[in-house]
Order: sequence, then C-alpha cells, then structure tokens
Amino acid sequence: MSVRAKYYADWASAVLGVGLGLTVAIFLESTTRSDWAWPYPAIISVSRICALVGTYFALVGIVMVSRISWIERSVGHDKLVRWHRKLGPYALFLITFHVLLVALGYAGNEGLRIGGELWRMTRNYQWMLPAAVGFLFFVAAGVTSYKRVRSKMSYETWWTIHLYTYLAIALSYMHQVLTGPMFLNHPLNKYYWEGLYLLTAFTIIYWRVVIPVFRSFRHDLRVAEIVDEGSSVVSIVMRGHKLDRLNAQGGQFFSWRFMTKGQWWIAHPYSLSAAPTSEEMRVTVKNLGDASGAVKHLKPGTKVFFEGPFGIFTASKATKGLGHAVLVGGGVGITPLRALMEEFDPSVEVDVIFRAASEDDLVFKLELDELAEARGARVHYLMGSRKQHPMNASHIMKYVPAFRYSDVYVCGPTPLVDAVRAAALACGIPKERFHAEAFEFHAE
Repeated sequence: MSVRAKYYADWASAVLGVGLGLTVAIFLESTTRSDWAWPYPAIISVSRICALVGTYFALVGIVMVSRISWIERSVGHDKLVRWHRKLGPYALFLITFHVLLVALGYAGNEGLRIGGELWRMTRNYQWMLPAAVGFLFFVAAGVTSYKRVRSKMSYETWWTIHLYTYLAIALSYMHQVLTGPMFLNHPLNKYYWEGLYLLTAFTIIYWRVVIPVFRSFRHDLRVAEIVDEGSSVVSIVMRGHKLDRLNAQGGQFFSWRFMTKGQWWIAHPYSLSAAPTSEEMRVTVKNLGDASGAVKHLKPGTKVFFEGPFGIFTASKATKGLGHAVLVGGGVGITPLRALMEEFDPSVEVDVIFRAASEDDLVFKLELDELAEARGARVHYLMGSRKQHPMNASHIMKYVPAFRYSDVYVCGPTPLVDAVRAAALACGIPKERFHAEAFEFHAE
C-alpha cells in the first residue's frame, strides 16, 4: 500500500472510530441512575445501546460498499466487501438483541408475555410498524448473506433482497428519533444521528447514482460486438468516447447494466478481459445459468450504464524493482489476468499458470500465446483434475522455480485462490506481494 493510500485508509478508520465513540457517548450522556436501578429498566437500557451500536454498524456497512473511489483505491474492493460481510452479522445480532430485550423489559414492567408486549408495542407506539417491517427486511438481507444460503440462490435474487437493506434502515429512522430517550430533549444527540443518516444517504446517492449516471452519459458506452469464445463463454466488446479518462487498468472490474429488456434493472460485476483503450473496453462472461447467459443475445448499439472502475488487482500494485510476476488463473478467472499481461512494464518477467479442467476450457489460448510471444512471457497450461495439479508450492515451482521471489496474482474459484495463498505462505512470500481476486459470486 502506498503512503498516500495508507493515509486515506488510516483517516477513514479514525473517522469510523470517532463515530463509534460518539454513538456510545450519546447513550451514556442520556442515561440516568434510575435506568439501572431495577432489572427490567436495566434490560431496556441494554437494548437501547444495542440498537444504537447495531444501527451505526449497519450504516458503516453500507458506506463500505458505496463505491467511494478514494477508499476503494486505498483498501481494495474485495477487502471492503469482506469487512462489510464481517460487520453485517454484528449489526444484525445487536438489532435483534434490541428487539428481544426491549420486549422483555417492557413485558416485565407491564406483567405481560413477551409476544403480547411485542404486538402491543407494534400497534400502539409511534412508527413501530414501519420499524418492524424494516427489521424483517434487515433479517432477510442478513440471512441471505451467509455463504450456504447464497449458494442456493441466483445473483439476481440476492441482489434484489439486499436492495431492501436501504429501505430497512430508512424505515427504522423515525422510530428511533421520535421514541428514543437519547434523542428526546437532547437536540445535539438528535442532530448527530440525523447527520449520520444524511451523510449515508448522500454517499449512496452521489457515488452509486450521480457519478455512474454522469459517466455513462459522458462516455456513451455501447455494445459493439458479441464474440463467442467457446465453452459457454462470450466476450462483450463495448465502445465509447474518451474512456481513458476513467483511468481503468487491466485486472479491474466494473458493474455493468445493459439497457435492454431483462437486463437493465440489475448490475453485474464483470472484469475487463483486455487492457482498456480510449475507445474500447471488453469483458468476458461465462454462462452460469442466471442472467449471465442472456448477454450473448445483446444487440450491437445497446446502451451500457456502468459503475467503476473498482479493485486494486492491478499491475501497478506489483513490488517495485522485483522484476518477476506469476499470474495464476482458473477457468474463466483467466480473463482479468489476460488483461494484466498487457499492463506490466516490459522489464518485468511474467509467468502465467492457466489451470483448466480440459482443453475446451482454455479461454483465450490464442491471445495468451500471442501476448506471451510479443512480450517474452511464458504460459503454462495445466489441464486435468485437482489431484493432477494440486497447486501447492512444490507443484507450482516445477513450472516456475522463481515463484518464491515473485509477485503473485491469482484469480479463480475460491479453492484455487486458497491453494495458491497457502503455497505463497509456505514459500515465505509476504502478503503485500500476494494479490487475489475470487472469481465467483459465492466466494467468502
């Protein structure tokens, strides 16, 4: 990580830490001794701090994946998504504890059963019904974030459910500020909480709507050609104006929204499969049985809206002066690596390991061979089962003896990424020289 990128990352971390501290502080400032005098008031007090911190975590989680460019460049999209997924369960658990504990506390005070108290609160308390609906939306988004659940649904279904996270948080807002004792008669606390919501809303609207729409119209990107690459893989060639202003690099990805029937309503993340030019970009997509199979029917001239570029899986992240890079790809995961080959300085020696089940899965073999010949790189095609090619340190070094002295880039299914990561660790390769991208929706 560069000094500038580290500065941005440290600055963002400090802001988030201060925000968490202020969130806890408004609870402490508004609580009184009587709130802890008896068991049931104490339970209600605990429920309130759970609600505050859980909501703060939910807002931070949304900001993490709101595509803020300077944070993306500093931290990397993959890492932000991992942090988002790790933070999400804490937000869900805390908000769930709030619901259960506040019901328990009020039920104890009123001498009612918990279920009856929940129903009474939902019917009688101001903005409680919208908050209850928002909680159900939040639970749905949280449950579908677990890998085992994600693996049983399409990307489109998961994406749609997660859109309701925004609605879930919005629906809970009025309930919080109109009934929360930490906001009633505490105007500064209320201004702080309103500021958090407004900042989150601004971030989403600006980075996820305004910037993508502006860029999409400015560059007027349209489908130019659909190329059948074989083995259920197609390439989409898109042309536009002054694309070099995007500062995209091979290895990065965009979220693409093809403005045609059945495609316009959802954005799909696809990596560039060739180094971008001022007028052209290309992505390559494998038919996975969802909307990815429909892209082969796109017609030339179709308008393309996009977000990006995203990710730090780029040649610019290679260690300065090291002079050797090993690119390991599995299946269609070779596509960003093929783009990366064009981006390395000619002085950098490049070895490519292409792991595939059969010869039919060798996407871009002709292009890879031509690129390798042009720049003096070596491409090693490893076809067969995982047992034949276990991708451990000794097996990789059979083909690339200098593996331990290289920058390593790997893209493919999670088992391949994990195997190469373990091989790099066994060879003593430091983490700053290991660059990975899991090329699948169901990856952790």
